[in-house]
Amino acid sequence: MDAPVRRVGVIGTGAMGGGVVQSLVRAGFVTLARDIRAEAQDSVNWSAYIKQNEAGHRDTIPQNAYQGWKQFELNCSRCHGEYGVGTTFAPSLIVSLKDGGTVPDQTAFITVVCQGRPDKGMPAWCQLGLEMDKIQNIYAYLKLRADGKVAAGRPAAKADG
Repeated sequence: MDAPVRRVGVIGTGAMGGGVVQSLVRAGFVTLARDIRAEAQDSVNWSAYIKQNEAGHRDTIPQNAYQGWKQFELNCSRCHGEYGVGTTFAPSLIVSLKDGGTVPDQTAFITVVCQGRPDKGMPAWCQLGLEMDKIQNIYAYLKLRADGKVAAGRPAAKADG
């Protein structure tokens, strides 16, 4: 794979630089790129990958909690981390919502989300237009996470009915 480096001087004309692509093909760059891609494809054990994905377990949660997961990932995860695990500048909500945590129940959660914590950089989400049903759904998802009923990762939604 240690092919010699070829330097090509290309003077193009026209909107696309005239002979740029043709010069690259002649210089072997397209062939080299194709060879690298083929080697990468060959090095992947696709049957193991497919088997792993098929065997991958996704927790199935109620529709409201699934909608809460989507809203959390959209609005909250950039500060509180994916799946509520926290970051260097925002707390782990799965710890805060555990029994004995700093957010003891849904009412306290809604209060914090609606009022925000401006002194810590958290916006008042109700003033920004986040609807109450979405906040309640976020709580439903995070409470399942805090209680250990849902693992980190993308959950699946239970079918209605």
